[in-house]
Amino acid sequence: MAARDPLVRATSTRYAALSRHRPAGDPEVAEAARDLRAASLERHVREVVDQMPPLSADQRARLIVLLRGGTADARPTQ
Repeated sequence: MAARDPLVRATSTRYAALSRHRPAGDPEVAEAARDLRAASLERHVREVVDQMPPLSADQRARLIVLLRGGTADARPTQ
């Protein structure tokens, strides 16, 4: 549950405090929103990884490419 994750809770609190009195285009609000999305994604990935069997080397490599901003079809160079 997101509310119990300390990182999500902390980033959510920061975002709420900043966005309360600042315009949406404020750089700190944008940074806080990005941090909240990243914390939520991290929590979700952690939950999924904890429930699945170990990945093969190829599966890990493809996921690494995605997380680095590539596409799932790209293969890392050896």
